[in-house]
Amino acid sequence: MRPSHSLFVLIGTLLAGAGYGATFFLSMRFRSLGGSDLDTGLALAEATAGTLLGVPLVGWFAQHIGAARTTALAALCIGLGVTGFALVDHVSPLTVFPGFLVGLGWGAFYLAAPMSLAERTSDADRGVWFMRFGTVQMAGIGGCPALAAFAIRTLHWPLTSVLYLVGGLCAIAALMLEIFGRISPHSPTATVPVRDRWLREFGAIFRTRAVFPIVMISLCACVFSGLMTFQMALVQGTHAQAGTFFSFYAIAVVMARWLLGRFVIRLHREGITKVLLIFMLLGVVATFAVPYHGWFHPASAVLLGTGYGLVYPTIEAQAVNDSATIHRPAALTWFVVAYFIGTFGFPAVGGWVLVHMGRGMLVALIAACGIAALMLAIARDKRGGVALEA
Repeated sequence: MRPSHSLFVLIGTLLAGAGYGATFFLSMRFRSLGGSDLDTGLALAEATAGTLLGVPLVGWFAQHIGAARTTALAALCIGLGVTGFALVDHVSPLTVFPGFLVGLGWGAFYLAAPMSLAERTSDADRGVWFMRFGTVQMAGIGGCPALAAFAIRTLHWPLTSVLYLVGGLCAIAALMLEIFGRISPHSPTATVPVRDRWLREFGAIFRTRAVFPIVMISLCACVFSGLMTFQMALVQGTHAQAGTFFSFYAIAVVMARWLLGRFVIRLHREGITKVLLIFMLLGVVATFAVPYHGWFHPASAVLLGTGYGLVYPTIEAQAVNDSATIHRPAALTWFVVAYFIGTFGFPAVGGWVLVHMGRGMLVALIAACGIAALMLAIARDKRGGVALEA
């Protein structure tokens, strides 16, 4: 893959990531329509249903139209969902449909984009390109809400205009990804196997240590989505600004992956996993202290960006290594599905807790997810290499 060709997929990934980042403004959007965070949670719960449909569809589409074009269609689907949130003018049962589109697109993109890279890279340099891809993707996810908050607060843009703009950026992403697929040839022998047996291999995977990282990523995603989705509600009544959190998070996660990613990979993964989970958990603890001092707010973002940003690829590798070779594609699929359940599913629970029990209980619930992930990391180490009993 030529460097000039890679610009199309990396920029397209950056813009598609911005589409997912726009979902962190749904709380503000539904409140402006007279709704509450319950509506935010419901829309993102529908996104969970979309991802569960998008994941199994990727294999079929990639086989028939190619992984790159599947990625382009997924980016377009994200843009349609974001635009749909801008179009709705009142809260109704139809407001969940844009959430379904975002989930469908993001679920497909999350699998198809790495597949398109795998088809065009060799074993020797694939790890480098995956790290670049992941870094750019996280930059889009964190950078979009940071820039959007600046546009809303400083430039006085209406939120609907921001959502329309992000929807347009996703359309540009789709175009760039389609061009990438056309100009960058791929080797048919490098195609990632279609994941059509992941449901049937459930038992074989969950009888091994792979069950620990799979459940851990779901809990980590709960922490991530809880702090990001409800950030505006968490800082309400304080001197902190949600845009500050998004900015520091984006910078931290990009810098951590870019500067520390290769170093972390060479370390003892069992030990570094627990250290990174503690960093992530400290980010949640810092949120409790935001009302008392403003510096805890960016500190929370940096701790979350460093801990979560680096622990994801670390435990993803554990999920693969803890599985039998024949079951590894299915293990990766279950890993991604668990991630989406936490990312889009948690806001449904978190929104109810925030509305009915308050901000403190929401942060406590997020902290409980982080503690549970840390306990599972410890339990995995104690289990050793012995498979779980049926």
